[in-house]
Amino acid sequence: MDSRVRANCWVGVRYRLFDAQGEAIEAGEREWTYLHGGYGSVFARIEQALEGARAGESRSARLDPVEAFGEYDAELVQVAPRARFPAALERGTSFEGVPGEADDGRIHIVTDFTDDTVVLDANHPLAGMALRFELQVLEVREATREEIDDERRRAEAADEGDEVG
Repeated sequence: MDSRVRANCWVGVRYRLFDAQGEAIEAGEREWTYLHGGYGSVFARIEQALEGARAGESRSARLDPVEAFGEYDAELVQVAPRARFPAALERGTSFEGVPGEADDGRIHIVTDFTDDTVVLDANHPLAGMALRFELQVLEVREATREEIDDERRRAEAADEGDEVG
């Protein structure tokens, strides 16, 4: 069996994430496993960088904002009345939708608040940032037909729900 990263193989990856200036965005390394082949669980640029790699090989991928979490959208920042929120509130607290309004399906993060108002930002925390991923392939294995079908169904359901990232 060819142990290179290619379509319909499970790929185990260890990565570090940096901003455009080379500063680490997260402390340490993280790992994830995904099914390679455009199923939407990994950024396309990451799949391109890993295509053909073998276990143990390292690759690097630079993503512009539009290839990662999108451009920062100032229209996703809004102000809401403080009375709609719990008494115990901190910067960084997140809400699914804005309390007191119809759920828009977004996560809103409190960026500031006063006695009267709360500022919420529905942009992804990394929106507007160019990112660099340092990647190391840990393992590659052929997916079963059932695993491929399951991942295809998951990807189709995510597309129907217009999920991103």
